[in-house]
Amino acid sequence: MNITVVSVGKLKEKYLKMGIDEYVKRLSSYAKIEIVEVADEKAPEQLSEAEMELVKKKESERILAKISDGTYVIALALDGKMKSSEQMAADLDSLMTYGKSKVAFVIGGSLGLHDDVLKRADEKLCFGKMTLPHQLMKLVLIEQIYRSFRIIKGEPYHK
Repeated sequence: MNITVVSVGKLKEKYLKMGIDEYVKRLSSYAKIEIVEVADEKAPEQLSEAEMELVKKKESERILAKISDGTYVIALALDGKMKSSEQMAADLDSLMTYGKSKVAFVIGGSLGLHDDVLKRADEKLCFGKMTLPHQLMKLVLIEQIYRSFRIIKGEPYHK
């Protein structure tokens, strides 16, 4: 399986980079994983609705340019479906079983994802109703992908 994690913004925090690198290394024996960062759109603190929409639109164009045809897209969104780790593992296993060899997870910027990305998504996934920094969310997501493969393979790790 080829997994791409597309996220808005460059990861700056060293401790998050180290965690992500560790899980990417662990995942390499199960799947090919690629981390793609697209530039976030610079914006002032106070934005009108129209300005927010424009920022999300520009970021969505960068995101969609990184997703190839035939890729199964999972967008992280607050209105997405919440799953247990076991459900996520079962869903990834099902995607592999039914020929979906390319999967992209998409993490938006601080304003979220534009409707164009949400329309392209095959499903929306929610990790909870709390707001988390999108850089931290990348680490959590990659750990859960790793956990999923360990569950699929019946290997110890998940408790």
